[in-house]
Amino acid sequence: MTGVTAIILAAGQGSRFRAEAGADQDKLLAPCVGRDGITRPVIEQVLVNLPPTVSRRWLVTSPDRTEVIRLAKVHRCEVLLLRSPGMGDSIAAAVAASGPSAGWLVVLGDMPFILSTNIEQVMAGLEEDDISVPVHAGQYGHPVGFGRSFGPALMALTGDRGAKPLFAHASLKEVAVDDPGVLWDVDVPALLSYR
Repeated sequence: MTGVTAIILAAGQGSRFRAEAGADQDKLLAPCVGRDGITRPVIEQVLVNLPPTVSRRWLVTSPDRTEVIRLAKVHRCEVLLLRSPGMGDSIAAAVAASGPSAGWLVVLGDMPFILSTNIEQVMAGLEEDDISVPVHAGQYGHPVGFGRSFGPALMALTGDRGAKPLFAHASLKEVAVDDPGVLWDVDVPALLSYR
């Protein structure tokens, strides 16, 4: 589906990562060797992996993350500044800010190893009343695509819960992928390199 808006969630504090790496270490800015062999900050790897077909991009982050904001702008993202680290709050605010869209692709800012081709697969099958989710080794992964009809439900999300509760009331399109990157979030420093 064309005209889908990517919502990149980058407002969380990464407390598990900071507990191991140090209180001053932001996991989104940690050096990470991408699947292309190039070292970039985690959030930049995520943005580089977005296929060019994703022309509308909104990144949600906190006002104090100046380097994350700079990288988002370099990679053609609109930036939404939000003090709440809650995933539900972030999704709701970004969907509201982005305006009418053919759908929304919810991308986690700490998942740097997802292949662009798999992001395209998730978007390809998305229709107005669908939720499209990648599945690897029997587990749901990210990013997750939401068709246009989910706009009001996404804008009603609050707190730290994401949009998974919407799965129960939807036509769920499972997209089988042979890519562990759809499950790989960088919660601790040991997960910064793909193997």
